[in-house]
Amino acid sequence: MASPSLDAVVVGSGPNGLAAAVTLARAGLSVQVLEAEETLGGGARTLDLGLAPGIVHDICSAVHPMALASPFLREFDLAARGVRTIVPEVSYAQPLPGGDAGIAWHDLERTAEGLGPDGPSWRRMFEPLARHADAVTALALGDKRSIPPEVLSPAGLTAGARFGLRVLQQGTRAWDSPLRTERARALLTGVAAHGISPLPSLAGAGVSLLLASLAHAGGWPIPVGGSQAIADALLEDLRAHGGRVAAGRPVRSLADLPPARAVLLDTSADDAARILGRSIPRRTARGLRRLGHAGAAAKVDLVTRGPIPWAHADVGRAGTVHLGGTREQVAAAENQVLAGRFPEHPVVLVSDPAVADPSREVGGLRPIWAYAHVPVGGMEDPTEAVIAQIEASAPGFRDTIVAARGIPAARMGEHDRAIVGGDIAMGTITMFRMIARPRAVWDPYRLSDDGHFLCSSATPPGPGVHGLNGHFAARRVLRERFGIRRAPDLGPGG
Repeated sequence: MASPSLDAVVVGSGPNGLAAAVTLARAGLSVQVLEAEETLGGGARTLDLGLAPGIVHDICSAVHPMALASPFLREFDLAARGVRTIVPEVSYAQPLPGGDAGIAWHDLERTAEGLGPDGPSWRRMFEPLARHADAVTALALGDKRSIPPEVLSPAGLTAGARFGLRVLQQGTRAWDSPLRTERARALLTGVAAHGISPLPSLAGAGVSLLLASLAHAGGWPIPVGGSQAIADALLEDLRAHGGRVAAGRPVRSLADLPPARAVLLDTSADDAARILGRSIPRRTARGLRRLGHAGAAAKVDLVTRGPIPWAHADVGRAGTVHLGGTREQVAAAENQVLAGRFPEHPVVLVSDPAVADPSREVGGLRPIWAYAHVPVGGMEDPTEAVIAQIEASAPGFRDTIVAARGIPAARMGEHDRAIVGGDIAMGTITMFRMIARPRAVWDPYRLSDDGHFLCSSATPPGPGVHGLNGHFAARRVLRERFGIRRAPDLGPGG
């Protein structure tokens, strides 16, 4: 039998698949990426949906807290590769009933000032974490199998301990302490809802504390022109190092792959089990299927004439707006989703990228990106629920809408097969499942002795556009399949 002509095949061109491919190609390996869709970039694509001339929408991710914080993307150095990002002066906002709102400014002090009696508590909670954001990020986004070097310094150990204690506090029924006002409590709860996990929960607390810390450190940047800029930078580097990419190449089984010494799957755990079939042990396949899916997102893309008319002026400065009301209302809606019920007032995430990037506005029209949290596999059209949630905090919003397109959770996989039933996290989000992801094994990336690996968000450290799942998986491939122990240089000059 002839030797494989390729060193590695990567299935999927999302940020993790591309991060894996870049890591392998920079180590000198021959790499082929296969993408099922006709466009490349997975969850970091920006496309013209035909809703209005010249208007493009981010298909999955729109705002990127990890773009400046991810150890992989920091070393890759997006800025040096021409990717411009703009940090809104307000990272995120949480409108409340009655016209009030919690405002998380990029500036921590300004945020504390706006939170009144909770200002000192917010400052004590986030100042140490934002000051040592590198250590907090390395801990939260590690492979959960090793101690990141950033945490091993005295300052890093202290920041890690503080982060852990805050997670324990915010992840239990004690989460109302030390915050006393509804404005501050709701502001933090809206960030916790990004995880689509039970509230309160340790996983939700970890998500909220990491993202809120980054909001006051590097901020929540928006790529100029859209998320596609991140994917394009990775693709350009991959091709420069000899990697090949093919779109419109769905992979249903190993028979669809060219021979290679290693196969890396940037897919859901379910798809990995299906593609690999009998080439992996039965217990491994069972473990992949048990990761499961808890909550989901349904997407609404809108085009508006002018900005959203938020009742609270400062909400209009935010790159991301969390809708859902008070802490109790947000928690109730998220817990209904996890119980399989479509909430009457779902949690909605909204971004108007033109707030930070004026180039996204064309002829007075702006793209609006929105997600509603709904049960996995739901068939309900989310458009009216999303518009109603925005209208409640932005009276007159309906009158600004030029076009709208809703995608039920059950159809989210039509533009990205990894999003099973709308599960943008690619698997259940609990503290256990952030460690035992997708299975309770020491090496969560390795699926067989024959060179099959999982490199998607179904592995540690979990979801987000940070590329670390793919990078960690590729590092293991280099060691186990090719005997390469030294990580390749990822910088622009490498």
